[in-house]
Formats: sequence, structure tokens, C-alpha cells
Amino acid sequence: MRFASSTSEGAEPTVSLSDYIERMKEGQEKIYYVTGDSHSVIANSPYLEVFRKHGVEVLLMSDRIDEWMMGYLNEFDGKSFQDVARGELDLSKITGEEPKSDAETEDTAEDKAHAELLVRIQSLLPDKVEAVRSTKRLTDSPACLVVGDNDMGEQMRKIMAAAGQAVPESKPILEINMAHPLVAKLESEEDAESAGRLARVLFDQAALSAGRPLENPAEFVQELNRLMFG
Repeated sequence: MRFASSTSEGAEPTVSLSDYIERMKEGQEKIYYVTGDSHSVIANSPYLEVFRKHGVEVLLMSDRIDEWMMGYLNEFDGKSFQDVARGELDLSKITGEEPKSDAETEDTAEDKAHAELLVRIQSLLPDKVEAVRSTKRLTDSPACLVVGDNDMGEQMRKIMAAAGQAVPESKPILEINMAHPLVAKLESEEDAESAGRLARVLFDQAALSAGRPLENPAEFVQELNRLMFG
């Protein structure tokens, strides 16, 4: 098998799993990958931001069947795989940061500091998100959508829908970059209508970045225009 990589130019799948393992960073225990509809989408995905910051390679998988395949490919040469858009992300052994305790895994210091904001965003998006939490994935983008550990990924959902099969209902987790100006604006916004508009734009931006279709693209454009021009 050969894959495209976040450290290679172009979409050509040239990297083997053995190549990847040879280049793994000190302390790295997993083979990181991301799936998506096209190479251009995932090569510019916000999920890669923290990996690029620390020079960690991520395999880019844009074939429709890749997510199905990764459901059966559990490890290679003693290294397990991790989808960078799924579940919790802990790079502390690579970055040299202090590892999180069990208590911090559920409730980070940043979550505690911005608890009111996280609760507020979830109340503004009750039908769209399972939970809202601060992110360790993003450095530049305001938000991203994360799939739960036991939930079906976006590519598999599309495969099942295209085959006419029932797709299980699930809502993503919304991760927020507390350092982003858009998030800071939402945190300070006192008007309920404006706060709702900001939260919806935040969610829709994250959905677009993840390659998810918007339920109402026209509404997204309208709300974005309101934010830009008042």
C-alpha cells in the first residue's frame, strides 16, 4: 500500500507504512491519518494544523474506500493507527508537554476557564452537536468537528447512503480554538440573536472544512454577510 502524505508535494500516493515509521518523531506511538473526499480538501484540513506545527507526518487518504479499509487495518509493525479527526488527541509525548491526568482528560483547565462559553455554544446548537470542548488540534482555525470514538465517520456515512442503506444518527463534537478572534467575539457577545448567528457560522465553517455538506448553504452565506457588513 502507498499513501499521500502531509509532508509530500502533490497527491501521488508514494509513501509506504514502512517509510512512515522510519520518519516517526521521538515519542510517537501511532500512525496518524485523515480521510476525505479529495486530496485538496484533506491536504488543507484544519485537522493537520497541530501536526504541521510539530512536524508530525499524517497520511492523507482520499479514496472513498479508505475509511472502510481503516476499520479493519488496526496496526502495522506494532504501531496502531489514529484518525486525526476522531476522538481525543494527545500529542504530549511528542511535544514534550505534561501528559493529562484522567481528570483533565474529561475537563481540561481551558474548559474550566471557558465553561460558560462552552455551555452557551451547546445551548445555541442543541440539534447539531453532541458536545462542545476546547481543542488541541487547531492553531489557526476557529473550530473543527470531531467524530466520536465509536461513531461512523463521514466517508462511511456517504458510502452507506449511496448504497441506499440506513445511516445511524449521530452528532459530532465541536472543538473550539479559544485563541481565535471569532471565538473571542462570541464569548463577549451579549445579544442572543448575534450570538446564535456566530455559533451557527462557527459550526458551518467547521462542517465545510471537514468536507460535510451544509443543510442550508444560502442561510450560511446570508449569516456570513450579516457578520461582515452588519
